[in-house]
Amino acid sequence: MTLSVVIAAKNEATNIESCVASARFADEVIVMDSNSTDQTAELARRAGARVISSDWPGYGPQQARAFSLATSQWVMSLDADERITPELREEIVAAIANSAATGVSGYRIPRISQFCGHFIHHSGWRPDHTLRLGIRSKASFTDHYLHAHMTVEGITEKLKHPLVHYSYPNVGTLLEKLDRYSSGSAVDMKSAGRKAGLGTAIAHGAWAFFRTLIIKRGFLDGRWGIMLAVYNAEYAYYKYIKLMLLDEPPFEPEQMPPRAQRPTVTRQ
Repeated sequence: MTLSVVIAAKNEATNIESCVASARFADEVIVMDSNSTDQTAELARRAGARVISSDWPGYGPQQARAFSLATSQWVMSLDADERITPELREEIVAAIANSAATGVSGYRIPRISQFCGHFIHHSGWRPDHTLRLGIRSKASFTDHYLHAHMTVEGITEKLKHPLVHYSYPNVGTLLEKLDRYSSGSAVDMKSAGRKAGLGTAIAHGAWAFFRTLIIKRGFLDGRWGIMLAVYNAEYAYYKYIKLMLLDEPPFEPEQMPPRAQRPTVTRQ
């Protein structure tokens, strides 16, 4: 059984070499580079990946495109900020080798994710099993712009060893992703026919904070759990605000009135 690992990337020069290196046990590593302006493509080639330059049609369509270009019997989806540990590598190799006997078509892989330099163990982030590995002929991706996910026809099971996800290494990355992800989610919700108002945004933000900190036991992650609860509240609030504004006409600054009609301001 052969394996292709596909990685969608744009301006991931700080991540791509380590990501590709962790996947080099595969028969093929494909990096779908979305016209990066940094050294992502060059570094990926240097690390041993096959690099394909393309536009950015959205995360789901991009991964589906990569799956169609893969040449192995099995395919794995990997993000540039994720790493395959040696333990997970051995488990993947064994699972693929035994797939004919087990009849399994895909595997969900747990992740442990980092938030501003600290790994989160509660707060709804763990356990986090995500479908990433499957028989290529049975695997696909949904067409969501942002929150797309892999699909596999047939039986799926869970692996034990996690992917390591360096999702939010610092506050700067956190704020950048807050803006980008909330915008992408608004596009996905609009495509699904969703509507929103200010009250909806406030309610979802408050619920996200309570759910993360209390229901998902984020308080057990200490100050990091509180920070994550605030982030989730902001993310929920802004994605609904952006959805609301997508349904409004584009903003146009009001024209200044002619000078003769402008009010006179008298300083005391």
